[in-house]
Amino acid sequence: MTRSDERPDGIYASTCWECSTRCGSLVTLESGHVANVGPNPDHPGSKGAFCVKGIRALPELTYSKTRIKSPMRRVGERGSGNWEEISWDEALDEIAERLLEVRAEHGPESLVGAVSSAFFSRGAMVALLMRSLGSPNWMMNQDLCGGCRALSDRIMGLGIVGGEDVDNTKCALIVGRNPSAADPVQWMALKRAKANGAKIIVIDPARTPAAEIADIWMRPRPGTDVALGLSLINVIIEENLYDHDFVGEWTRGFEELKTRAAEFPPARAAELTGIAADDIVTVARMYADGPSSFVSGHGIDAFSNGVQTFRAFHCLVAITGNVDRPGGNLRVKRPRGFRNYIDILHDPEFSLPQEIAKRTLGADQFPLWAGPKGWQTSAHNPTVLDAILTGNPHPVRAMYVSGVNIAVTYPDTNKVMAALKSLDFLVVASHMMTPTSEIADIVLPKTTGLEEEEVSLEPSAQIVCYTNPVIAPQNEARSDFDFTTDLARRLEARGINTRKFFPWETKQEFNEYLLGDEIDWKILRKNGWAPFDFKLGNFEEAGFKTPSGKIELWSETLDGLGIDPLPNYVSPRAESVDPTTRQEYPFVLITGAREKTYHHSRYRDQAWARKVSPFPLLQVHPETATASGLAEGDWVAVETPGVDGRCKLKVSITEETGPGTVRTGMGWWLPEAPGPERGALDVNVNVALSYDGPWDPVTGSADTRGLPCRLTLVPDAEIPMRESA
Repeated sequence: MTRSDERPDGIYASTCWECSTRCGSLVTLESGHVANVGPNPDHPGSKGAFCVKGIRALPELTYSKTRIKSPMRRVGERGSGNWEEISWDEALDEIAERLLEVRAEHGPESLVGAVSSAFFSRGAMVALLMRSLGSPNWMMNQDLCGGCRALSDRIMGLGIVGGEDVDNTKCALIVGRNPSAADPVQWMALKRAKANGAKIIVIDPARTPAAEIADIWMRPRPGTDVALGLSLINVIIEENLYDHDFVGEWTRGFEELKTRAAEFPPARAAELTGIAADDIVTVARMYADGPSSFVSGHGIDAFSNGVQTFRAFHCLVAITGNVDRPGGNLRVKRPRGFRNYIDILHDPEFSLPQEIAKRTLGADQFPLWAGPKGWQTSAHNPTVLDAILTGNPHPVRAMYVSGVNIAVTYPDTNKVMAALKSLDFLVVASHMMTPTSEIADIVLPKTTGLEEEEVSLEPSAQIVCYTNPVIAPQNEARSDFDFTTDLARRLEARGINTRKFFPWETKQEFNEYLLGDEIDWKILRKNGWAPFDFKLGNFEEAGFKTPSGKIELWSETLDGLGIDPLPNYVSPRAESVDPTTRQEYPFVLITGAREKTYHHSRYRDQAWARKVSPFPLLQVHPETATASGLAEGDWVAVETPGVDGRCKLKVSITEETGPGTVRTGMGWWLPEAPGPERGALDVNVNVALSYDGPWDPVTGSADTRGLPCRLTLVPDAEIPMRESA
């Protein structure tokens, strides 16, 4: 392979991995510089779809003047903002020594990693590094983003993701998702399907662009979606609209599900959700007509009843036979021998002894999330934070963080910052200084998606995608694979057996290990993707990974853990508080609203993004604004019960949110604000949210949506941002 720093000018096919959508891209090099990043119309997954984050944010991030240029060591007090540049050798040697010092004093389990997830290679690198040191503990953000969906799918054995064959569907059921902002590929497919005559159904408290094009838009009260899903099941069963053959041959627990769904006839669901009973019946018939595709989003994730909510809709997919059929939800296929990063974490070859793995923080309470039987084997984040602050069940004193800004993305920002500041040692790998890296002891510069090589599976198109390292790393940036493997070798020289977990010498060797023996490397590198053979509906051959070998509508796994084996309704937090609290906190807060300009906490320093989306907004319905005396552009403080923090947001009066509800996004911080918090205690909604439960009994997810809240006008002197910002 030609080295990236020797590439001639030209156009190179790649895959953008600024988010999990993985759009095919074409990268233009001129004089060795990335002159343009744009869509690849020949990519079978994205089909020419792309977003501004790949076009503009990625190259600006790569060439940013504020990008971390070399490893740095803290000088003076933690969070003082004083740093000295050091070499990679100095940085990695010091990290090795400091981690081993903490390990010697407090034991291996006092070390913890943190990353966004194991979706990309950095997740596997962080987890394997912790394992090489004898610790099973690493944290990820997926309890807040996609975890409930993944665990529901895994428990039932479906093997789908969501919205895989929209182009061929007759009915798209979009639940809690805003594809126009979150997934340009899916959004374009939905518009094509609409033009071809498909029906579009949207279930969302927010009036998203998808709701604007929908044939039917259902606006349930936040957190009541599970009642709606069960009622749709009830109608389909009662009217004999389900797929008898598929249910009889490939599902388990239909009669039990029928009995549970009978508790939610349309009349009762209407009372719980606020949706008209006639609309529920109409939607059920429309979906059952099929083939139909369930397009799911994070709007029903991050609830303490998130898994059961997803299970209701996953049961709907199953009983209508929309599993691995054209126009339905396709099961994830793989090339022969292919491994993803999660596979590595479950491979016995790279595992810790079971008695150690079972001690993953949170595994005793959430075994399907944390530890050896968990989805990605990660720890339960709130349990880790408590261990840092209290020493229970054991001390956690050092943390290795890569590619995630947990001071901004985790709820209860004050608690998270206190935990990070209390650590004996904190190392952060990042592209730029963030509230998380500001309080580190050592900061490492990471490569971007234009500088490093990645391979990944694209289940919607059934292809393998390739991220092309078109340029050499800028300044002294290195990839997660390179610097983590280098650190592992230094630990090995100090007597730690890391070779078991890091047997690969180069990233190419690692990627070849992942790809297996079916994918043609030449095609992959040339096109930015490579096809492989697969079959639809091969249930006898592929099976379902459940105790019964069938799709479990009634879950033996959950029953064995003492958790309701059927989806069921739990009253959302905003509707279950006592009358006094409800009076004091009269509004319902919806978080997680997407913005096209930002990806979670990223790109807040880019001028074009701040020009498009300059302020953290709180959407307020006109009726609510009038009743509360709020005007467009007012700044309000948002508070929820039992949390000391308050978030300041700018009011946007709009019918995108319903009466009595207020809606905002996440990830806000201000790179220009004083450190180390950089505005994270002022404009980030997580400062007003709790991470302490109640938790979903499967994933340990906390309620971050559908919460009671109150609004207070912010005095002019306390407004955190002005129009010139």
